[in-house]
Amino acid sequence: MNNPFSDLLARKDLSAGYPVGTFVMSASPLAAEAMGHAGFDWAVVDMEHTPLDLSTLVQLLQAIAGTPMLPITRVPWNDTVMVKRVLDAGAQTVMFPFVQNADEARSAVAACKYPPQGVRGMAAMSRGSRFGTVKDYFKVANQGVSVLVQVETPEAMSRIDEILAVPGVDSIFMGPGDLSGAMGHTGNPMHAEVVALMAAGVKRCHAAGKPVGTVGGTAEAVATYRGAGFDYIGCASDMGLMMRQCAAVLSAIRAQDIRVDTSGY
Repeated sequence: MNNPFSDLLARKDLSAGYPVGTFVMSASPLAAEAMGHAGFDWAVVDMEHTPLDLSTLVQLLQAIAGTPMLPITRVPWNDTVMVKRVLDAGAQTVMFPFVQNADEARSAVAACKYPPQGVRGMAAMSRGSRFGTVKDYFKVANQGVSVLVQVETPEAMSRIDEILAVPGVDSIFMGPGDLSGAMGHTGNPMHAEVVALMAAGVKRCHAAGKPVGTVGGTAEAVATYRGAGFDYIGCASDMGLMMRQCAAVLSAIRAQDIRVDTSGY
């Protein structure tokens, strides 16, 4: 097995641009499918901050599978049992929130790998194995799973080298929201100190030969992160983009209504 997201990050065709993604926060298969057709290269299917459960996760992964967009499943926490179930549900690329040190990174990797590389429990029949049709699944599955760990605090950033050194950590994903809060800049992820710390972390990731991603709320934020050297960047979320457009349309309609003279009607 190969991992499509790892293949995407390894792509050398610069004319195709860097991989741009988003987050699916709606827990809606229909919204996820629509986002998949909108042109995003990848999306984080978020189980950390949404009402998404395992049954609905399967529906979202099925919906996205019919689109060009690649799913990254963010688990609620670095929990071996949850990770086992997510992988059996068909996730191949798993994001772990709030990884603080090398031990937690090793735990994340172990949860994603079958023995002897890890502790993932074996099930003969699962969606992950295409219901038992993948030949020698238990032997090839490890290479088909990609592990992304999030660093979201100054403490984690200070340990980024040791996290990067953990075998099986395929990529770092920096969380500017939590990082800005932990740095005393709550609600201001684009604060100069936050961006500078993230840019320094990008250099450490590249020195270790690992790709690094993040997410920005606007196209301008994405451009700033790209300038800092991030390899793949998400922009907002399905719900965020929808609410922003709703606000813009309603504002325009109400502004027009104010300008229209209805006294003659």
